[in-house]
Amino acid sequence: MGPVDYLVVEFPGHRLTGEGLPLLLDLVERGIIRVLDLLFVRKDSDGTIIALDLGDLEGDIDLTVFEGASSGLLDQSDIDDAGTALEPGNSAAIIVYENLWAAPLAVALRRGGAQLVAAGRIPVQALLASLEAAESHNAEPASASPRR
Repeated sequence: MGPVDYLVVEFPGHRLTGEGLPLLLDLVERGIIRVLDLLFVRKDSDGTIIALDLGDLEGDIDLTVFEGASSGLLDQSDIDDAGTALEPGNSAAIIVYENLWAAPLAVALRRGGAQLVAAGRIPVQALLASLEAAESHNAEPASASPRR
């Protein structure tokens, strides 16, 4: 099995546009990822967090392809944790997916006796800030100090 990741994607209000859905489907169809769980939650203005059925979603997107995408990995505590990240009045998709592209690599490494001892994800904001800082550092002219 490949590494398993999750995403919590917040949508303003309770209306989903479906903008990223074709890209998600493309990743699945090309065998890059396998969606293990897809769950939608809503955080009401009073802070109540509610799991939603696909039929409860507003918008013009067809999510029937993901009906039944429930591995049992997500429980109420995961729903509550995801909900705490949401602004009141907004909704979110919780996606748990397997990185199929990495499965052959993981098998080969394990077969060779290797084991994963650390993993992580660099937040995009931190990555962009680091790249911007590096660019501005490289763009600064060298100081013209006289040699002695």
